[in-house]
Amino acid sequence: MTYLILRYSSLGNVAMMVPLIASLSENYPDDQFIVVCHKRLEDLFYGMDNVKIVAFEGLKQIRDNKHLYLLLKKQYKIDVVIDLQDIFHTHLLRFLFRMSGAKVVSVQPNRIHKLLLCLRGATKSSILKPEVERYRDAFIKAGLKTDNTFRSLKINEAARETIIKQFGKNEGRWIGIAPFAKHKTNTMPYQIMKELIERLTKNNNTQVFLFGAGEVECEMLRQWASIYKKTESVAGTLSMSEELELMRQLDVMICMDSANQHLASLVGLRTISIWCGTHKSAGFSAWKQNEKDIIERNLSCRPCTIHGKERCKFGNFLCKQISAEEIIKKI
Repeated sequence: MTYLILRYSSLGNVAMMVPLIASLSENYPDDQFIVVCHKRLEDLFYGMDNVKIVAFEGLKQIRDNKHLYLLLKKQYKIDVVIDLQDIFHTHLLRFLFRMSGAKVVSVQPNRIHKLLLCLRGATKSSILKPEVERYRDAFIKAGLKTDNTFRSLKINEAARETIIKQFGKNEGRWIGIAPFAKHKTNTMPYQIMKELIERLTKNNNTQVFLFGAGEVECEMLRQWASIYKKTESVAGTLSMSEELELMRQLDVMICMDSANQHLASLVGLRTISIWCGTHKSAGFSAWKQNEKDIIERNLSCRPCTIHGKERCKFGNFLCKQISAEEIIKKI
């Protein structure tokens, strides 16, 4: 059997489905799993021999769906389509495959529940089903069983050697910090994160690695690394596989509610995540991370967003009033 799995974006959501895909790869070695996602995410499926990636750079027009459909039909005989995103473009692709005779299943939408969670707040709402469990339910519809045995991706020896050559081996305490997120509600004040770096690196036994993406973020992190001793910015300098292998060498990752917590989970790295405008009740906690390692403020207005936004309706961002001292104590 050949299964087509659709989950175009985002990085965090694709990373969240990796443990389940790894389970399917191991439990169904004679089947083939085709995952459609961005080319740069291919390394997330390293070591899964019966998982193939069909890379694309975005669907902007309706005709792009037809091109993708024809490409997939030419390369594979698709028996089942599993839609884990449930957006307009995946609806079109599902329709085309259904017309060609393939079985089609999709993730159960929960947009209304997410909206109610934001309107009522987490204190007055029920916890939504974790995103991973929604994916699992879709696989069950397709006749596939998954388990929770995933611990870590297979070591990429070439990427590991590159990391050792560049940074050496961890002989002290290596701490990763990913201080940014896509939206303002998910990002701590810069001054707090800079204070955190400064205090951590006062210990000669501690090495800090800064993670990030995007041109502005990368430049800012390079500047921070030039100011603080024993601080290295790897933002924009490593491939995905190299970044994962560096994470594997860390003792802990400090990050926002962002993709980095999900990447860290793929290599078994314990993560201290800071949640501001968003909330774990929305179902986006990372794979096998401990909820006791989450830092957050108990506010009735949280969550004000599911994925993030740029403004606080009260204008004060109380959710971001978390001190460097609190983070250090958690470490």
